Amino acid sequence: MTSTSTTTERTGSGLALLAVLMPALLVTVIASDMVNLVLPSIGAEFGASEAELAWVVTGFLLMFSVGIPFYGRISDRVSLRRLFGFALLTFSAGSLICALAPDLLVLVLGRIVMGVGAAAIPVLSIIAVTRLMPADRRGTGIGVVSAAAGIGTAAGPAVGGGIGQLLGWSALFWLILVVTLVLLPAALRVLPGEHPTGADRFDLPGGIFLGLGAGLILFGITQAQVAGLAAPSSWGSLAVAVAAIALFVWRTVRVPRPFVPPALFTNRVYRTAVVVVFLAMIVNLGGLVFVPLLLVDINGLGPGAGALVMIPAGVAVAVLSPLIGRLADRIGTRPLVLTGLATIGLFALFLSTFTGGTSVIPAGVGILGLSVGFIFVMTPIISAAASALPADQVGVGLGILQGAQFLGAGTGPALVGVLVAARQQSGSGAINPLYPGHEGAAYSDAFLAMAVVVVLALLVAFRMRPATAAAITPPSHADKVH
Repeated sequence: MTSTSTTTERTGSGLALLAVLMPALLVTVIASDMVNLVLPSIGAEFGASEAELAWVVTGFLLMFSVGIPFYGRISDRVSLRRLFGFALLTFSAGSLICALAPDLLVLVLGRIVMGVGAAAIPVLSIIAVTRLMPADRRGTGIGVVSAAAGIGTAAGPAVGGGIGQLLGWSALFWLILVVTLVLLPAALRVLPGEHPTGADRFDLPGGIFLGLGAGLILFGITQAQVAGLAAPSSWGSLAVAVAAIALFVWRTVRVPRPFVPPALFTNRVYRTAVVVVFLAMIVNLGGLVFVPLLLVDINGLGPGAGALVMIPAGVAVAVLSPLIGRLADRIGTRPLVLTGLATIGLFALFLSTFTGGTSVIPAGVGILGLSVGFIFVMTPIISAAASALPADQVGVGLGILQGAQFLGAGTGPALVGVLVAARQQSGSGAINPLYPGHEGAAYSDAFLAMAVVVVLALLVAFRMRPATAAAITPPSHADKVH
């Protein structure tokens, strides 16, 4: 592999790198969520049912979940320039198909193509920061990239609703197309074209089984939320997912060069990071989805006003992410992760207790606290995982880590949705004895369940010790894990 110093000289400064990666990730995250508020308009134009419209979102998410581990693995064999260029071209092609779509089928096809390209951007962005920036600035770089993801998550629904209402839903895809084509030449200029050296062949069938299993888990949980767990599309998808994951595990222990090297999970820091990222993402996305729904259902706000409550959280993430990354470079990962998880847990309890009144302020404060705590977790833990991996496993390792993050993002809202629906049907009061009212009790229970998930994440995070990292990374980096 090209050394960091040589690569940095040939690809320009870290600032130029981040100037490409940040908007690329921002537009990718916005594209994921921007269609949610314009689905009724799309349905009215094409005469589509809610179940059919769901594929506009599901098609994108399925390709995203399947693609992330593949891009991470392939980045160990193919240059970042070529992979990033392919991803942006594919993403722009999908946007063009969506913008010109004459019917729902073509629109879903375009969203699938967009998902194929979009899956590369998050994992390749983290890999690029890890490989191309000096170790003492890596946390700051990951913080900047994380800021883009936070802004996109908060801004996606608002951008989609605002532009879709003013200019029509197709304008969203024209905007994405223009931004992507502008970024393409900059990415080709900044990212290195050298192929990584020393990477072995890998087991392609194992990767297919892993991607199929992850995609079907996400699809099955989503279908359970819409049609119920008894629906064949729900339990059938989950059953096939279990079979696919079992085949992936079987190939991992049987073939000489598995898609995911088992040695990855002998590293305690990396193993802990994967679990904590998954659990933290369940809570974060659960909050980002169900706080606005709470405001619409209980406080009577419109979808646009509900999305506006999320803006302070997005701004806070954008401001704090680089600072937290810089702090992680100085004091290490474990204190920040434990502080972040404790913050998430406290504000999940806050939401469970104080969101039953007429004011929207508690909901805004609660989601702000969740988002701040989350960024205290994600930025340092991704940096620690990257530092703990040997050079020839960075691509596949970060691909799996990003896959766990995305799987948590898809699983969280679906599981919380099932819980909220079940509690609403029961009509019983909130489990939290401090919750002041009866209306909205289902949401109180959902936020309480999120707090329980955070406790599990804290128990796992306490096991993040420096011993394994010290065996793999230079002492100057390993010491920063604890």
